Amino acid sequence: MRAFRHTREEGSEALAPGQVVAHDVRDAAGRVVLAKGGVLDAAVIEQLQPLAWRELHLLVPGPGDVLEGVAGSRLATAAAGAGVAVRAPGAGAWPLESMHRGLLEVRRAALEEVNLVEGLCIYTLYDGQVVDRGEVVARAKIVPFAIDEATLVRGETSARAAGGVVAVRAFRPVTIGAVVQESLGARAMARFEQALGEKVEWFGSRLLSPAFVPPEPGAVAAGLARMLAEGAEIVALAGSRPMDPLDPAFEALARIGATMERHGAPAHPGSLFWLARAGDVPIVGMPACGLFSQATVFDLVLPRLLTGERVGAREVAALGHGGFLTRDMAFRFPPYRAARERGAVE
Repeated sequence: MRAFRHTREEGSEALAPGQVVAHDVRDAAGRVVLAKGGVLDAAVIEQLQPLAWRELHLLVPGPGDVLEGVAGSRLATAAAGAGVAVRAPGAGAWPLESMHRGLLEVRRAALEEVNLVEGLCIYTLYDGQVVDRGEVVARAKIVPFAIDEATLVRGETSARAAGGVVAVRAFRPVTIGAVVQESLGARAMARFEQALGEKVEWFGSRLLSPAFVPPEPGAVAAGLARMLAEGAEIVALAGSRPMDPLDPAFEALARIGATMERHGAPAHPGSLFWLARAGDVPIVGMPACGLFSQATVFDLVLPRLLTGERVGAREVAALGHGGFLTRDMAFRFPPYRAARERGAVE
């Protein structure tokens, strides 16, 4: 692609269809008549004549060059994986939009490979972020006004080899059970059921009627067994004291044959989170601070479980990166209520 300056004194002979203007051209009132990246044709050349420009910066694409509009669309299409759609461009970039609620998956190796190709540009939200339907999860563009075909194909090939640079794993409709030790008190138990129910509903899943049981190993084990018998695919156990090794919850897990996979999480709030498994059913210990409205580690793990991911000790350990869950980290949580901070239900 060749660039040159054209002054008004040179006349219009050097202007030709197919040339690309490298800057906005405005009228006397300051309105943009021809935006940067605009391609000249006979009508545009005629339209430029009465305007008060002194110099035009023009680009002449070579025979192997692909203009920005076509190249950007092709790159975005290659970058869009499962659950992602390409939308109309704006400000020179093509938005990649989630087609459903789910968990964003960024193929970071592919993203880096594409972005290593000079002139190509894809930028995303964070990997593992909960996204809603219609949410823009990435944008794709080319930096110059035209790029050669071979360069564009390199980026497309890297993106397609990974099945797209970004994908959104949809949440599966799951039956969720809850066992609550009655030490919470009647008002707190009702508040817990409302808060957890709202979160579960946001994901498109169903909450069984919780089992409120005395803080005794046999009663907690019976409550867990009831949830499993009623078809729970995930069970939340609330009201335990995770730092007490003799807490009834832990003996109850042993009684139903469940195994502890991780006791404690490297994150705050929610460091007392624990994860056990009864066969293929995850059982999660909800931290006291997250029983009601506060977002915790539970709100990071639950979405992953709801996509069918098998979360274990290694995945919980990895939560330490970004595990300091200050208000600035609220973007990591599901937007349960549109008018509230992400992660909140009150």
